[in-house]
Amino acid sequence: MAPTSNLPVTAPLPRPAGVPGWAAPADGAATGDAPLTPAWALAALGVLSCAALAAACWLAGHVHADVPLQIAARFLHLVALVVGLGSVLAVDWFAVLWMLGRRRLAEVLRTARTLQGPIWLGLGGLVVTGLFLRPDLESPLTGIKLGLVLAITLNGLYAHRLGQRLDRCGGGRVPRRLRVRSGVAAAVSQLGWWGAGLIGFLNSHS
Repeated sequence: MAPTSNLPVTAPLPRPAGVPGWAAPADGAATGDAPLTPAWALAALGVLSCAALAAACWLAGHVHADVPLQIAARFLHLVALVVGLGSVLAVDWFAVLWMLGRRRLAEVLRTARTLQGPIWLGLGGLVVTGLFLRPDLESPLTGIKLGLVLAITLNGLYAHRLGQRLDRCGGGRVPRRLRVRSGVAAAVSQLGWWGAGLIGFLNSHS
């Protein structure tokens, strides 16, 4: 199981990413009008994410896949990683260009909105296909990987709130603190995706 970019979003929940979570307002729509997602809703999604990951770990210990199913799951696992990580890289690259003053914020949010589907599809695919790969749940590396998956998901929830605050800035100046927080969210996303992918590679060759 592997993980989620994370620049902020304004799309309706549930959208924890990358940002698997950013979304730009529709063309011509007013920005900054939508209310912030309630903190209790984000907290509830965080608890549900923890429960879902725990359930996935339990299922992984009780699923006994034969060799053909494992081969198919491994291939789909790789496909999910390519789709998810590729989308994350695209969103975060646009975010970097925005921070360097080479893209408008609206462009970044539109890109994130377009790619949020593939990001979450990739994350879900990694978790589901990982159930059939016989993960060693007693391995320290597997434990780290699961921690990264959870960190990516929770970071996506945080990014969702950041995206809403960015949207409220409209075309005006974005406060430095908000820029820093966005950069941290993107860094956590990248570290999580690459770290989980690397651990998955090491586990497959151990």
